[in-house]
Amino acid sequence: MKHAIETQDLVKAYGATRALDGVSLQVRRGEVFGLLGPNGAGKTTFVRLLSTLIRPTGGRASVLGHDIVADAGKVRARISLTGQFASVDEELTGRENLMLLARLLGLSGREARSRYGELLDAFDIAGAANRQVSGYSGGMRRRLDIAASMITRPDLLFLDEPTTGLDPRARADVWAITRRLARSGTTILLTTQYLEEADQLAERIAVIDHGRVIAQGTAAQLKARIGSGVLRLTLHDRDDAARAGTIAAGLGLAAQMQEDPRMLTIPLPDADAALPLLAALAEQGIALVDFAYGQPTLDAVFFALTGHGAQGEAPVSGPQEPAAATEVSE
Repeated sequence: MKHAIETQDLVKAYGATRALDGVSLQVRRGEVFGLLGPNGAGKTTFVRLLSTLIRPTGGRASVLGHDIVADAGKVRARISLTGQFASVDEELTGRENLMLLARLLGLSGREARSRYGELLDAFDIAGAANRQVSGYSGGMRRRLDIAASMITRPDLLFLDEPTTGLDPRARADVWAITRRLARSGTTILLTTQYLEEADQLAERIAVIDHGRVIAQGTAAQLKARIGSGVLRLTLHDRDDAARAGTIAAGLGLAAQMQEDPRMLTIPLPDADAALPLLAALAEQGIALVDFAYGQPTLDAVFFALTGHGAQGEAPVSGPQEPAAATEVSE
């Protein structure tokens, strides 16, 4: 069996609202596949469908060769899901949480003790195993939560925004755990809002927006859609930012307003393309508070693909391409 996940025109509707609107994807066995998109894009709905927590309105999907509707029980027996928030019991210790889940999943007392011992060591929480989870840091809770999902060594693990709300150190810990699981042969479907996270972990990425897949490819291929980088400008005030956006449009560049109305991001094909824009701004007497050229962000990718940012910000001015589902060729 080549694919761990196959979906064809998968739809989930709630009344007149389509949370998923015809999603077709294939995830190869043994790979880390990233599903990238903003809040409300449909990522969690997709995971809930594939994990048989909800039923599709239309289309079809198979997980590890089993239909998610007709063979839901067989799907559940071979998968595990770690949601956006830790699901462990805060009144129990870390050891008690793992022991309880192991026994509920059918392991004998000896098997459960052996397995939770392995997991406590593997996820670096053995030192806190006898403490109540209510006293754990966010990163420790997340490590325990992922450990709990690995008690039965699933063939497919769903990680639904596993680092949301974590500090950088805890996020790095989760990344290390994910890489270790992938090396062990577990197929992983990772949903995230962070391009950096998908870039670090996923072999291939699908970008989803308003319930539709709008692009697929590696992180490098997706970034290439908007050029090699992004110019970030900070102006003195909103009016200067609007004028800068107009000047950028005159040079064929699309500027996007950020949450701070004095800030713009402008995708560029290469660093040299920033020079004519900076010169034009100087000629018009528009002074910069700060500027930087760096790697594309999630907003930059979304802006290039859909004409709006991850939070739906409109462009200041400039060309706007319609959304289209595209597969980036390898």
